[in-house]
Amino acid sequence: MSYDKTHQTSVVAIPSGAIWEPIQAIRREHDRQLHRWMPHINLLYPFYPRDQFQPERVIPRLQAACQQVPAFEVTFATFRYFTHGAKRATIWLDPEPRESFVHLQATLHDTFSGYDEQSRHRGGFTPHLSVGQVTSRRAVQSLLVTLQTHWAPVKFHLDAVALIWRPADGPFQVESHIPLAPGVAGENGEADLGRA
Repeated sequence: MSYDKTHQTSVVAIPSGAIWEPIQAIRREHDRQLHRWMPHINLLYPFYPRDQFQPERVIPRLQAACQQVPAFEVTFATFRYFTHGAKRATIWLDPEPRESFVHLQATLHDTFSGYDEQSRHRGGFTPHLSVGQVTSRRAVQSLLVTLQTHWAPVKFHLDAVALIWRPADGPFQVESHIPLAPGVAGENGEADLGRA
């Protein structure tokens, strides 16, 4: 079965605007995608073309899937990297708890099974927020040390995912916010996912 897909749409988790500035400060120096993407974690990408977003096709299915996942607290504390061949790499922030993002992405993927690009990688889905690119192994290690040394962990409450799109040569913008189910605060104030 074939699926209509485009790299001009995505389902993403977007951090609260209150924590954007330290992330954007890094991206302004290191991320060539700064002006195309807001800070985000891809969950389903590529996704349906925007002309197929009509309510009966996509949004109710997203709403139903998101209501299966409680809202949760997210912390960005650690920088990691992916390599792309011998010399290129992407630096990214590791959202914690990873398990909550894996559960969210798996629930969305169960609903939109043909949109599995984020799950195909070795080791499965790796939630990440990209902050920059480098062109040598030495630069990776140097930048990681610098970023980690000067980074103060930031937190936010993820209570919705976003359906986003962009015109052919423009930046992504939000089409719709899709709420997650209400989270239940645990003893430490973080959301209890209600799973064993």
